Amino acid sequence: MSERWRLLADDGVGAAEGLALDEAIMTAYRRGQPPRAPTLRLYTYRSHAALVGRYQHLEAEIDVGACGQTGTGVGRRPTGGGAIVMGEQQLGVAVVGPAPTAESPKELMERLSGGIVAGLAELGIEASFRGKNDLEAGGRKIAGLGLYFDGEGAMLFHSSVLADLDVSFMLRVLRIPAAKLGDKGVAAVRERVTTVTAETGRAWTGADLRPVVALGFAKALGIDPAEGDPTADERARAGWLAAQKYAAGEWLYQRSPHPDMSGSAVVKTPGGLVRVYLESSGGTIKSVLFTGDFNELPPALARFEAALKWKGLESEEVLLLARGAAGGDPGLGLSPERLADLVVEAGERAAARAAASPVRPEGSCYFPEVG
Repeated sequence: MSERWRLLADDGVGAAEGLALDEAIMTAYRRGQPPRAPTLRLYTYRSHAALVGRYQHLEAEIDVGACGQTGTGVGRRPTGGGAIVMGEQQLGVAVVGPAPTAESPKELMERLSGGIVAGLAELGIEASFRGKNDLEAGGRKIAGLGLYFDGEGAMLFHSSVLADLDVSFMLRVLRIPAAKLGDKGVAAVRERVTTVTAETGRAWTGADLRPVVALGFAKALGIDPAEGDPTADERARAGWLAAQKYAAGEWLYQRSPHPDMSGSAVVKTPGGLVRVYLESSGGTIKSVLFTGDFNELPPALARFEAALKWKGLESEEVLLLARGAAGGDPGLGLSPERLADLVVEAGERAAARAAASPVRPEGSCYFPEVG
């Protein structure tokens, strides 16, 4: 007998409200709560919302001014990954349940994304899991993925499925190098990204995809999605979270560097994009911050960030700190030596009073830099 999951549907949600309900639902799956089947939520945002990943620098990824001019909401997801634009043309997917103990994050993400893969297969689209947080069709990205564990036993899986995409609008509100290339930039993005509309030759919206994806989850995971509604407690908690957390500057700008930081450097790793922002004075590090499009901030980076403050910028000292924090393995495919070089590079820029604007070798979640 198939396990019955609760299926929630929403359309036209705001940036803060959409994210808040996902987190509110997690409460029922924390340790000590009565066992219950997971929740599958399939929803669309009000056009439009620009959302950054949990560990990204918001102003480096989103043109906040352009968002204000276009009425675009701004939000920070609890899940990792890169910046995305959501609206009527994209379907948001959330799976909320107890955190499994027998699967790695990658295995879990691949298994849950199988519901989307199976749904797309119903439309004749052959999609597959690639990299750390992508679904691709024909070598082009068609969905982004993210995962979050709240530390209290609950899990949130996120996906954004591209039913369609207004590339010109996306280039306006996200800070992507391709935006500077005009029509060539639009064409270059389309070479790297695809949509359900493009793959099928007919127009799709996020809401149109909802029954297709629900069917995909039923087939791939062997479940029975039953339509339901949020509880009164979930609605009340979501309202509080929307106002007090997701719309608050403390949450939105938490990974933004201090305004007087004066040097930055960036590296692309197999585990995600890593940037370091650094302020120094007289060869001493006053403040440092690592950001990136990874799904989780690696513990070694957090330790290294803390260890660097008020230390010298000499290469040997920075390398010793990197080795100590990393325990020989910083994660993300970075050696301690490369990690130390990254900090020294940012320090050199700070010493030269280089502009603090981010260095961007690639763009947001779906859109790498194009040349």
